[in-house]
Formats: sequence, structure tokens, C-alpha cells
Amino acid sequence: MITVAVVTRRLKEGKTYEDFRKAWYHTVGFGTPSTLYTMINAADPREIVVIGFIETTLDTFMKGLEIDVRERLGHSLDKIVEPAIGRQFGILVAKDDFSSEGDIGYKSPAINGEETDLGEVSNNLSVIATMVAEALKTRDLARAASKKEVLGNGQ
Repeated sequence: MITVAVVTRRLKEGKTYEDFRKAWYHTVGFGTPSTLYTMINAADPREIVVIGFIETTLDTFMKGLEIDVRERLGHSLDKIVEPAIGRQFGILVAKDDFSSEGDIGYKSPAINGEETDLGEVSNNLSVIATMVAEALKTRDLARAASKKEVLGNGQ
């Protein structure tokens, strides 16, 4: 299964993509084929979109989320990006090649020649949604505790 994450952030005024990259860049890998593409929005150069494709199973998906949570807690983007973050997570169901010229006949959804089992995808989507919600909750609770600790030490 290939999961897809689309995460959108907006740079704070005066911050650059290079500032973002230095703070965002992962220092720990996921241990599974993972490709992340980063895009700067042509219509709004302060908007950064990261699209990740991760080959995983349900058993290892949560491990990857836990690594990502630790990375974000250890490498905060708070000084670089606005607080609002757009997040979308899903499962890749088709990889289509429309490069050839001329007519192309319809093909069922497939990835690398293997037809997609849409029933399995449907079942896995709810499991992944629960895992993502759990990871975000863990991250948010850890961030809140860390901010509380910093505020408490400052008094």
C-alpha cells in the first residue's frame, strides 16, 4: 500500500523556503520507501506544499507517524510558518501515465500494473484516519506540555 500525505503550510512574513527546509528536514528516516516532494505555490510563494508517498502496511504506518511526530517536536516550525496547517492523508489508488500522444483507452485503477482492490482501500482508509488522528493528538499534547513547561520555567 502507498499512503499519500499532502501538508500545506504558509511561511511567516520575512521567512524563506530555505528557512523552512532547514527546520523541516527530517533527520530520521522512516525505514520504508518514502519520497517527499516539496512545492512552492506559484500564486502564493509563501505557501509550501509537501506531498509524500510512503510504501507501508497498516502495521508499520503508525511507526512512521510516530517518527514524524518526534521529528516535528524536535524540529519546531513555529518560528517559520503560520499556525494553520492543511493536512490530507490517503491511499494511492491509481498511477496513470498520460504521456503518450493520441487516444488512450480506459483502464481500471492500478499501480504498477497491479489492479487496486477498492474494497481493501475503503477498509484501510478508516484505520489510517484513526491512526493519523491519534498521532496528531499525541503531538499536540506534547507541544502543549512543552509550552506549559517553558512558561512555568519563565516565572
